[in-house]
Amino acid sequence: MDGAERKRGVRARQEPQAPRSTMKDGKVKEDAVPDRVTLKKEIGLLSACTIIIGNIIGSGIFISPKGVLEHSGSVGLALVVWVLGGGIAALGSLCYAELGVTIPKSGGDYSYVTEIFGGLVGFLLLWSAVLIMYPTTLAVIALTFSNYVLQPAFPNCVPPYMATRMLSATCIIFLTWVNCSSVRLATRIQDIFTVGKLLALGLIIAVGLLQIYKGNYEGLTPQIAFEFYKTPSVGQIALAFLQASFAFSGWNFLNYVTEEVVDPRRNLPRAIYISIPLVTFVYTLTNIAYFSSMSPEELLSSNAVAVTFGEKLLGMFSTIMPISVALSTFGGINGYLFTSSRLCFSGAREGHLPSLLAMIHCKSCTPIPALLVCCTATIVIMCIGETHNLINYVSFINYLSYGVTIAGLLYYRWKKPNLYRPIKVSLLVPVCYLLFWALLLGFSLHSEPVVCGVGLVIMLTGVPVYFLGVHWKDKPKCIYDFIEWATYLGQRVFFVVFPHIDPTETATPTEWTDKSSITSKASGPSRFIIVTVEEAENCFWSPWL
Repeated sequence: MDGAERKRGVRARQEPQAPRSTMKDGKVKEDAVPDRVTLKKEIGLLSACTIIIGNIIGSGIFISPKGVLEHSGSVGLALVVWVLGGGIAALGSLCYAELGVTIPKSGGDYSYVTEIFGGLVGFLLLWSAVLIMYPTTLAVIALTFSNYVLQPAFPNCVPPYMATRMLSATCIIFLTWVNCSSVRLATRIQDIFTVGKLLALGLIIAVGLLQIYKGNYEGLTPQIAFEFYKTPSVGQIALAFLQASFAFSGWNFLNYVTEEVVDPRRNLPRAIYISIPLVTFVYTLTNIAYFSSMSPEELLSSNAVAVTFGEKLLGMFSTIMPISVALSTFGGINGYLFTSSRLCFSGAREGHLPSLLAMIHCKSCTPIPALLVCCTATIVIMCIGETHNLINYVSFINYLSYGVTIAGLLYYRWKKPNLYRPIKVSLLVPVCYLLFWALLLGFSLHSEPVVCGVGLVIMLTGVPVYFLGVHWKDKPKCIYDFIEWATYLGQRVFFVVFPHIDPTETATPTEWTDKSSITSKASGPSRFIIVTVEEAENCFWSPWL
């Protein structure tokens, strides 16, 4: 890693002592601390699927139908946009499956781009994600949660500003505590709420199909469905795809926690192949259900599509809808916190963020500092303004990062043609994705230059930060002393250390040149380098220090 030879970094004076508790007989008992402090592999195939599905199905399916219809101009074209949006997500997920098993590091796009293109490009993706992309998405989902929870208490008006913010902040803080406490508990919550949100969407689909069975499908016939109430421009269609992409965002989130997946070379692609088609199918049927029961005018005038749908068709059971949406968004918040914190963790481990964020709790083995950063950034974003206006910024940055990452796949194929790849997709898959990506971003730039320009500016503000914080190695001693003191204080407060290193997980892809080498490494005994806090600077040196 850059600058490792400096031998300068966090020099902890001693390892944090295990917390003590007093028993009934007055004796002091030390709480157990694991012999090896490392990220735990507790994500099986089911949890992997629920992470993908739970991150995709958040607030998007309850917010984006209005935006997609508004920009597409007709019911038929809106449905086409939803189906194609799922198809594009499937193409992208196939590319990420190859990258995930070829470069098995947590961190997703950031880790792959850093490995392929180098530190600056990777840092720009990390910067935009940590600064705006994931905090904004989390804030939007949390506010959707609070609006749906509070709506029964304020049936005839919008819930108060402070009430929604306070409830959203409470939800985020509670789920941050859950994720800090246990990986297993966080994944169990994700499993339960993913099943719950699928049941909620299943209810909408069942009611919609019942309406179609009764003959209420006039609005879905081709003659009426493709009757445009306004003629959309190509730029407007591109914006419709951006709105749909917000609902599909999260399809790559399992790649952020690769190191915590059990047998990632098998379970990561399997989870992707199961989850993306399932979500596309559910989304398409959900929109068909909406359009079977609501006119375009009703849908466009509604601020809560699912609630309006429930009020129209469920009668006295209409309260099921806001409860279901609230449960769905609650699970989405948990999934985003779980995965986005691993992005901060990976960035700090590569030396692009302060090294405290690369540490995990000695007992629960969770990245507590990274989780607290994600929690704080989300609450700040939520309190400074109207977050719903940032959805287009987030969608643009999302698509930009996807395209750069998949372009990196093609470059990596050319740069290292003999590298063993457990999964190798056809070249048509990334090429088709990049063609669609270029058209979408081009028309988006043409139709909304301010929105796209702001997104680019947000990303490019990371350039001076990179050169000052990462590239500049001869910082004044007082800066190093301050960060050393702050990091040591953080270790004492949160009881965190650098995780132990497993060489089979951290070997660079250049070492994996054939299948036999991977088999021998993966099947051999697991060897850990036991890293104390005093030795940590030699393993994870950060140019920030």
